[in-house]
Amino acid sequence: MQCGLINGLRAFLTAGACALALAADAPVNTNPPTPAATNEVAILKTSAGEMVLEFWPDVAPKTVENFKKLAREGFYDGTSFHRIIKGFMIQGGDPKTKDPSKEAEWGTGDPGYKIKAEFNDRKHVRGVISMARAAHPDSAGCQFFICLDAAPFLDGKYTAFGKLIKGEDVLLKLGDTPVGPSPSGERSKPLQRVALESVKIVPAGAVK
Repeated sequence: MQCGLINGLRAFLTAGACALALAADAPVNTNPPTPAATNEVAILKTSAGEMVLEFWPDVAPKTVENFKKLAREGFYDGTSFHRIIKGFMIQGGDPKTKDPSKEAEWGTGDPGYKIKAEFNDRKHVRGVISMARAAHPDSAGCQFFICLDAAPFLDGKYTAFGKLIKGEDVLLKLGDTPVGPSPSGERSKPLQRVALESVKIVPAGAVK
């Protein structure tokens, strides 16, 4: 894929983007409180434990709707986080990661369609989930990333649609997974499978 972070961020969150090291200082969450109307959350069961995400339908309604739809269909179950850049983000949601024989294609999978970007003013700080995409703004489909730390250069350029409300320790553990070079040379390929066992959409009140 493309290496465009320094010159325009055109394809940073695709499978073969350029590597980046960010400061590891914990970011300050500058995003406003989530409206009370958000009554569903996502439980991501990973090989390192569970994380719980709340959604931002007030700023990215179609993106939230798409993620929930795919989750309810079991689309994400059995996939993996195929791209991890320490101090930056973990990326997953590619259906091709269910098949080890397609490892060379990991990072290129989609649901068979693209969704329109919903860029907004929410900040990319630790725990924020956002849609991965290629160079075209409207090229996201199913792949997503979760920020390990603040990434202000992504603000307004990628569709942030929720944030972690439980399981930050799990997120950081996933972010510390040993990695090696990807086919493009980027140091982001996990040396062991980082499983996303399931994604369940449940009422917010069901999570303690």
